[in-house]
Amino acid sequence: MTPLARRLYAYAFLGDFVLLYPLYALLFEDHGLSTAEISSLLAIWSVTGFVLEVPSGVWADVVSRRRLLTLAPLLSGAAFGLWVAAPSYPVFALGFVLWGAQGALQSGALEALVHDELERQGHADRYAELLGRATACGTVASATAIGLAAPAFALGGFGLVGAGSVLACGLAAAVGATFPEHRTAPAQRDPEAGLAAYGTVLRDGLAELRSSPAVRAALPAIPAVAAVWGSLDEYLPLLAVGTGVGEGTVPLLGLLVYAAMALGGVGAARAAACSGRARALLVLVAAAALAAGALARVPAGFVLVALAFAVFQAVTVAVDARLQEAIEGEARSTVTSVASLATEVVVLAVFGAYALGSLVADDAVLFAVLAATYVPVAWLLARPDRTG
Repeated sequence: MTPLARRLYAYAFLGDFVLLYPLYALLFEDHGLSTAEISSLLAIWSVTGFVLEVPSGVWADVVSRRRLLTLAPLLSGAAFGLWVAAPSYPVFALGFVLWGAQGALQSGALEALVHDELERQGHADRYAELLGRATACGTVASATAIGLAAPAFALGGFGLVGAGSVLACGLAAAVGATFPEHRTAPAQRDPEAGLAAYGTVLRDGLAELRSSPAVRAALPAIPAVAAVWGSLDEYLPLLAVGTGVGEGTVPLLGLLVYAAMALGGVGAARAAACSGRARALLVLVAAAALAAGALARVPAGFVLVALAFAVFQAVTVAVDARLQEAIEGEARSTVTSVASLATEVVVLAVFGAYALGSLVADDAVLFAVLAATYVPVAWLLARPDRTG
């Protein structure tokens, strides 16, 4: 592995190796929060990321991307530390603001830094391979954290779980500080430019969105592919319960899907090398597998669900790689953040549709209906090769 790859994989693993992930809802409940209050915290998290997504992407183009990637894990680490040290609703809300800011700072900056460094080395064609493997590292880290959370909690309660989460975030920040970055940002060229440089970069990014047919063609594919399966990930435990298994088996079915997603990340480079029509066919096969696996309503159906998630993971990285290939200007983080913002909008719409649909249908039917939305997505991917 190259030094960049080693740092990227370590950064992705440590950033998702958070023991508090599967337990923070219990922390909130233990301190008297109702379901409505917990939902309001999640809304604060979503709104923070939504509001900061594009501004943070522009900032990443104006200043050093490495600095933002160093700062981002410190924000989430501070959130987890505050939750455990001073648990209360206002502190939980502050923590979600910090966590939302962390996600916004990383989004766009990481992809842009990796692509620009690979391009400088003459290896831009390896972008999908590196990002896919980094995604796999993050998935493995999340699954490992889920597996270790229970024994860690039994040993040291929320104090140990929180300390481990803060440590992982601190180590991620330390790795982020070592990322290579040979680009000279506008703020580095002219430290006094300030808001003028910010405005210039924002205009440049929006101008590329308007003027580049390749970018306009590649960008919609990202929310189209990523949003639905990324949203359904949150409902996998409910789908698992609907198969009739006991609560103790639910995490095992979830781990099956996580393992498949990791394999999908590793295979992302092959998906990126496919034609648009081939990726469209992959998406149709994955959608059919998702619907069939969900409607089977048996634990074995999760094998098909896992297969679908593996394919969706690979194609998601592939369409991101196509966008990075299409971007030619310096406002790479800005353009990437617009794609992330579009994804968040669609995700919120999926959450709303799922909530309304749950009034008239069970989880299996909702999974199948949402899987059907990938039919027009396949048409989008199969258009003439402007998206690859």
